[in-house]
Amino acid sequence: MKSNFKNSAFLLATGSLALSSMPLVANSNITQIATNQAPKAIGPYSQAVCAGPYIFLSGQIAIDPAVGKLVGETIVEQTQQVLKNIEAILATQGLTLENVVKTEVYLKDLKDFSAMNSIYAEKFSYEIKPARATVQISKLPLDALVEISCIAFIPGATT
Repeated sequence: MKSNFKNSAFLLATGSLALSSMPLVANSNITQIATNQAPKAIGPYSQAVCAGPYIFLSGQIAIDPAVGKLVGETIVEQTQQVLKNIEAILATQGLTLENVVKTEVYLKDLKDFSAMNSIYAEKFSYEIKPARATVQISKLPLDALVEISCIAFIPGATT
C-alpha cells in the first residue's frame, strides 16, 4: 500500500500504524537538487528542493564553487557570483532566471542597494520580473555582502 499523509493519519488514528512508520514528508514528490557547479550546502539544508511545479533555492552567497571560498570584495562582484550560483542550480532542471517567480535579497548594508540592483536588473531583464523582497540584515554567513534565495516555476510540471 502506497503511504501518503491522509492514509497515515487515518491508520494512526485507528491504531493500525505505528508512529515510527509515519512518513517524514507528507508529499513524496519532494526531491533534492544538487550540483557541483554551485557551492555545496555547508549545513543541514539542500542547495534546492523541487516540490510540485516549484523549485525552492536556498540562499546563495558569493562562494565560488571551484575554490569553495567567498569571492569578490564589492557588492557588484558578489552579486554577480550569487546570481551565477543561482543560474547553475536552475540549469540542472533546464531552467533559467526567467523561471524565477520570487526572490529574497538580503543585504549587509542597504547603501549597496543601487549597485546590487543594477546587476540584478541586468540578469532579470525579462518582461515579467519576479516578485522581490529586499532587507538589510546585521550579518551574513562568511561576512558576505549579499545573499539571494528564490523560488522558480517549472512550466508544464504537475502538482
